[in-house]
Amino acid sequence: MSSTTINFYTEEITYRLANKVALRKWIKNTILAEGFKAGAINFILCSDEYLHRINVTYLQHDTYTDIITFDTSEDEYYIEGDLFISVERTTENAKKFTVSADDELHRVMIHGILHLCGYLDKKPADKTLMTSKENEYLAARDFTTKEKGPL
Repeated sequence: MSSTTINFYTEEITYRLANKVALRKWIKNTILAEGFKAGAINFILCSDEYLHRINVTYLQHDTYTDIITFDTSEDEYYIEGDLFISVERTTENAKKFTVSADDELHRVMIHGILHLCGYLDKKPADKTLMTSKENEYLAARDFTTKEKGPL
């Protein structure tokens, strides 16, 4: 099994993700807290249109969404996957929910990780548990250390 690699990419947008080192640590700690190990995880931050095309092409859903998660795990103990996130959608939702854009982006990121850990969100009880877990892990973020150098 490969070692932990949490990567951040962009598609069809220009976006600079802050606190990458702290984000990687937070995501890895979330996965460990859920009883798994982190493998290769790719976050692809993209435009609404890019994510819409993925939704139509791979899921046959002609709708806009904030995240689509593809599980690429081959070992039941390792979490691996590609998480496509529309930054346009998370920014819009942040305004709608009156939270910061970073908080909403982080919620969506951890939402995708929780899906990879096996959590569902279609039924009301599952959605309640998912939201509770999101809140728990959002509260556990520690971005107090400022990074130095190029990201």
